Amino acid sequence: MKKNLANATIIGVIAICIAAVWWGFDGVVLTPRLYNLDVAFVVFVFHLLPFILMNTFLFRQYKYLLKFSKSDFLFVGLVALSGGVVGTLSIVKALFLVNFQQLSIVVLLQKLQPLFAITLAAILLKEKLKPRFILWAAIAIVAGYFLTFGFNLPNLATGANTTYAALFALLAAFSFGSATVFGRKVVMRYDFKTATFYRFGLTALIMLIYVLLTNKMQFAEVTPFNWMIFLIIAVTTGSSIAFLYYFGLKRVKASVATICELCFPIGVIIFDYVFNKSVLSPVQWIAAIVMIFAIVKISRQKQSA
Repeated sequence: MKKNLANATIIGVIAICIAAVWWGFDGVVLTPRLYNLDVAFVVFVFHLLPFILMNTFLFRQYKYLLKFSKSDFLFVGLVALSGGVVGTLSIVKALFLVNFQQLSIVVLLQKLQPLFAITLAAILLKEKLKPRFILWAAIAIVAGYFLTFGFNLPNLATGANTTYAALFALLAAFSFGSATVFGRKVVMRYDFKTATFYRFGLTALIMLIYVLLTNKMQFAEVTPFNWMIFLIIAVTTGSSIAFLYYFGLKRVKASVATICELCFPIGVIIFDYVFNKSVLSPVQWIAAIVMIFAIVKISRQKQSA
């Protein structure tokens, strides 16, 4: 019995680490290679292709359209709007703004998501905030500042893209954190497959309407290289990697999963160096380590609360 449990834990750890590393590869290597296309169109295709794939094996999820209450529709819609539309638009815009420079800063800042998720849970779900959370949250925010700017002051007047990218990354973290809170309402009644299916479907629908109204439908401008990137993301990050993560999460404790997810920022820094020759300064390295440590402390508090 103990041996089987240990084996299950090892399998779960490997699954989460693979998922975390791939998310880092996606953010640094794959998504930025679509910079020749409009951000809204990219987000639309990001959700359309995985949703089409999901329909081949999750088509039974449509039965819930007749079972959803008004509250269910509300929260599924909020998950799609916050996590799918605003969150993805923001992080893709941030990645495009830095033009293959300091991509690790953008992706690491997005990992502040637990901070926003716990804060919103306190506001919307009436979960209590402990003093330690406020301490570590403050440390994470300060570290995020030094990660972005080092010892320099932000200068919006110069139009520095790194500054705007950092702001979009923070908006993405807030949006994904919101989606986590809204998603709790959904997964309390339905499993993660249902939440994932409708998040992708509704986001694709919302973005379809948006790109049509703004005349940003760019299928004619998509290059063969773009299609290759889209398809890789669709079959990995958009579907199988998400399911791999949840497969692993079922087999390990949340506290273990938090440590495994450190493969994400580590992978981001490595990939950014290997593919883009981007290196953090000493103060940014220290800030990144402090921020990651603070996020781990925040996540563990969330699990023990």
